[in-house]
Amino acid sequence: MIRKSIFCLFLLVSFTVSSQDQISVISWNIQDFGKTKNSEELDRMAQILRDADIVALQEVVAGYGGAQSVAKLADNLNRKGAKWDYVISNPTNSPKYVTERYAFIWKTKNIKIKNRGALILELDSLVDREPFFLDFYIKGRKLSIINFHSRPHDKNPEREILAITDYLKSDDFQHPIILAGDFNVDQKKIVFKGLKEQGYTAAVTDAKTTLKLKCTIDSYLNYPIDNIFYSDKILANKSYAIDFVKACENLTRARELSDHLPVFLNFSFK
Repeated sequence: MIRKSIFCLFLLVSFTVSSQDQISVISWNIQDFGKTKNSEELDRMAQILRDADIVALQEVVAGYGGAQSVAKLADNLNRKGAKWDYVISNPTNSPKYVTERYAFIWKTKNIKIKNRGALILELDSLVDREPFFLDFYIKGRKLSIINFHSRPHDKNPEREILAITDYLKSDDFQHPIILAGDFNVDQKKIVFKGLKEQGYTAAVTDAKTTLKLKCTIDSYLNYPIDNIFYSDKILANKSYAIDFVKACENLTRARELSDHLPVFLNFSFK
């Protein structure tokens, strides 16, 4: 009887763990996406992204070419075994030469949306590029993702991070939240203290995510500034920067896609 009870308990635990839905998110700053990528490069990008469920893209150019490139990337993904959909933000309300768009691409099998998302206008006066906010519904469970690209490191991106931290203190954010993007600041810096005190965790630590122009001392990576922060209602299973470069001799070809590595997070809802 004891053995039978233990066996039943084992089955129950095993079922509970295995039945948890796992979701994979990739965040990627794709340099000037819409100006240069050809069909072969788009296919290489799709190969990197194909195992994700949701992709958050930064630095989509504001003109027609940006939207067209996102559509072509989604089409490439559609040819790799799953059905994908996408949304593209309006251009950000930004200073000259700073304006861009954001995009989300996701697998439609178990993921739904109820609207097309929106730029967070409340932050317009506090950041150069307002974040893009979209609610996803995964088998009925709501997940909000905020997609953000901060100003450069020498133009006080810390001020923008503090503004977003204050925005996330709202009582409206009681469900799982992800803040993904290029922050131009290392997650170790004191500016992220407030976000972490709210229960957010950085998906990657000590992970350099930008690419040098040339290798130096056999290193092609520069700064750890891209990340995915997830709220305390999310259980991370694994996370890492996707190194699609792998060796110095591949750097030039890798930079045809972007000067940033994508960041990957696989998680379950608590």
